[in-house]
Amino acid sequence: MTYSDLQPYYGDIHNHCNISYGLGSLEDALANARERLDFVSITGHAHWPDMPEPNERVQHIIDFHEEGFAKLKKGWRAMMKTLRETDEEGSFIVYPAFEVHFCATGDRNVLYKDLEGDILYPKDLNDLNNQLRELRKQGHDSLAQPHHVGYKTGTRGIDWATFDPEFAPVTEMLSMHGCSESSENPLPFLHVMGPSDWESTIQYGLAQGNIFGFTGGTDHHSGHPGSYGHGLTGVWAKNLSRDAIWEAMYQRRTWAMTGDRIDLKFAINDQPMGSVIEPSMENNITLDVAAGAAIDYVDIIKNNRLLKRFSQCDFESLEPRDTICTKLHLELGWGPRKKTQDWEVEFGIQEGKILQVEPRFRGQQVVSPLEAEGENESHYTAHVIQSSDTAVNFSAVSGGNANNFSPNMQGMCLEVEASRDATVYAVINGKTWQWPLSTLIEGARSDLTNGIESPALRIHRAAQPEELKWHCQFKDDSNNGDFYYTRVRQKNEQWAWSSPIFIRS
Repeated sequence: MTYSDLQPYYGDIHNHCNISYGLGSLEDALANARERLDFVSITGHAHWPDMPEPNERVQHIIDFHEEGFAKLKKGWRAMMKTLRETDEEGSFIVYPAFEVHFCATGDRNVLYKDLEGDILYPKDLNDLNNQLRELRKQGHDSLAQPHHVGYKTGTRGIDWATFDPEFAPVTEMLSMHGCSESSENPLPFLHVMGPSDWESTIQYGLAQGNIFGFTGGTDHHSGHPGSYGHGLTGVWAKNLSRDAIWEAMYQRRTWAMTGDRIDLKFAINDQPMGSVIEPSMENNITLDVAAGAAIDYVDIIKNNRLLKRFSQCDFESLEPRDTICTKLHLELGWGPRKKTQDWEVEFGIQEGKILQVEPRFRGQQVVSPLEAEGENESHYTAHVIQSSDTAVNFSAVSGGNANNFSPNMQGMCLEVEASRDATVYAVINGKTWQWPLSTLIEGARSDLTNGIESPALRIHRAAQPEELKWHCQFKDDSNNGDFYYTRVRQKNEQWAWSSPIFIRS
């Protein structure tokens, strides 16, 4: 089987803290990463060779970048020491990284494979690739991931004419900046850097014949790698080791997610995502999805066009059984804007057992230091205290949602196997709530902690097993130059995209 000797692992290879410009200590960033991720790189802003010329309108931008670059350079050795002390083979893999901005060709996030290396200061993208090539000859491997590629070329969006896969096996599909898939996206670019442009999108790059895989990264600037809803990368690797994760990225066995863990097994003729395969008159296309919530639809995209859509209409409901395997997602937050709420929680199930715990913690939504609040505060504010077969204890801090479109809740998801008559419960700041699992199968439940306009809680609908796991299969023919990828939408508006499979003679 295509994925039989591989396991899914989750990471974020593009995020920031106060090692350059940004909030939250390196220690907080690494602690946050360990709550939710298997591998991570903590990225420092390092260099901008074609920075705009000084002028009054953008001088504040130039100033905080130059201050951040100097801070990273001064603290690089201490940072590397902390990374070495935190890295744990087989449990938590850390890759050093720094970011180089290029107005002309688009930003690159440079990762070193091993826990060694220095900051590079290239004059342009060609110079960066030449320096990385020389390091590779010396036995020091790296990759340079393009990110937030959707911005217009010339304003730190990608120039696909200069794309070279030698050090860019993967490209960032989405982050806090938005989604770069196409001109119409579920996550539009809204930051002050401007809107996205068709000729900078992922689909435009694929249409030019380029070969690359997909990742999701938070690009978070407040010490919270893997912040829920801001971007997540999955890899299919042989094990949780530095070499295996690196090999998976260079083989493009990666997929991008917005927040929920959504396992994708996409294959053509038993070859996994990221593969380059020969044309065939009959391609056996398969996709297995293990979702984080009820699946809405699954798309198979061929040459940037929708080839096939699977929906609920394609799957039969199963006969109810006495026991059910489902996911329970508890969210905490809401309440007055610009106010925070501390939470101490025990969340569990009676007459059942927990199969997996998935923290869905968010960090402060910061993309530049100009948006920063609470610079000296701790940014490690949500963590699991302990877990058992029936309950998980965690603490978290939420803030009221800044507006009606930007969620700021903290969450916890439990995959459980239980009787339909089981009782789900949450002890929240000393008060107990209980829900029969049978009622959560019908729909979500919510409550306010202290009446109107107070912090609140919501437990999402418990999806039926056939809503969480789909097997999709059909046949198609292909020609040289074709490419396929998959896109998954959940009913809770969480998304996933598999890396493409490329047809090449």
